[in-house]
Amino acid sequence: MTTLADTWGINEAQFWLRGVRPDEPVQYDDKTGLWNVYGYPEIVQVLSDHATFSSATQRLVPDVAPKLTTEGNLVQMDPPEHNKLRKLVSHAFTPKVVADLEPRIAELTHELLDAVTDRTELVADLAYPLPVIVIAELLGVPSSDRGLFKQWVEAMFDTTNGFTLKERSQEQEAYLARAMEQVEHLRDYLLEHVQQRRQQPREDLLTKLVQAEVDGARLTDGEAVNFAMVLLIAGHITTTMLLGNTVLCLDAHPEQFAAVRADRSLVPRAIEESLRFLSPFATVSRATWKESEVGGQVIPADQLLMVWVAAGNRDPRQFEDPDTFDVTRDPNPQIAFGRGIHFCLGAPLARLEGRVALNILLDRFPDLRTDPDAPPEFMPTPTMTGVRRLPLLL
Repeated sequence: MTTLADTWGINEAQFWLRGVRPDEPVQYDDKTGLWNVYGYPEIVQVLSDHATFSSATQRLVPDVAPKLTTEGNLVQMDPPEHNKLRKLVSHAFTPKVVADLEPRIAELTHELLDAVTDRTELVADLAYPLPVIVIAELLGVPSSDRGLFKQWVEAMFDTTNGFTLKERSQEQEAYLARAMEQVEHLRDYLLEHVQQRRQQPREDLLTKLVQAEVDGARLTDGEAVNFAMVLLIAGHITTTMLLGNTVLCLDAHPEQFAAVRADRSLVPRAIEESLRFLSPFATVSRATWKESEVGGQVIPADQLLMVWVAAGNRDPRQFEDPDTFDVTRDPNPQIAFGRGIHFCLGAPLARLEGRVALNILLDRFPDLRTDPDAPPEFMPTPTMTGVRRLPLLL
């Protein structure tokens, strides 16, 4: 049977689209010094137990980003601090607030598609600008600066190297230096806006961050900046990959694409199956506080784990025929958005953006298809699965 990897020429080990599965659901990699967690139940165990498996992984790799602090960085925080800060912005992503964004998302989608002709490059023309404009407007930073955001964020993920705790190559060191430089640019940009909001408050999420109090104290500039940086980056890149991956998967399965065109109630299911089949953030990391047993392996304290949610979403113990893309899959307990206290805060927004954009795309261009003369280009980062360019014929 022809696989997506055959069709698109993807590195099979990098994207988990075919090839030999790991022998065990949990394995130690002596080359990198990392524990890899591949199995679905093992991943759920790790992500659900923050008391054992900490999100504060930088304590084990302080040399990776020595200039950066983790204050205010939700991704690098454990309770109780995590719970307090997450509560600050949870109101911005309530079901009602997200639902109320639907008209604006539809308006933006139509505006962006008005600019295309008989062909388009999906990422540049829709999948990137749509979510970045939405999250920028929520935060209160100019969406017209999205070219800068793209430059900074792409530089952070522009590597074909996997992470290692062992000695890094000159290429890896050079990438880290470049990535940290771009992070600093983004931090400086957001710091300027944070300081402006302290002097001139507005009706936006950034103002709410600088005015919020935790245990009677307001967030520092560093906390507000790191918080905003997580929201800005995660608030658009997941949807960008989700939308591109969904179109790509449907195009590769014409019968299912036809079914979705005919029955739009299948659009949300197609998005969920895309999240399972091509999980945007293929891996997350955790650090052990204490010795623990996972998947029959005893993992000591102070070990770094790479938790491969993309592999878990292909675990045959959880999903029947896991390497088949099936828009009718039900149930579909995919874990692309994580599990536990760090479940993606913006998941409802990403799903809404994907649903609205895909429906409008199919309304306006029912015969859209990939361009056989311009194959898709994938993001190079081993821990992310998504198209960087997806030319379409409309």
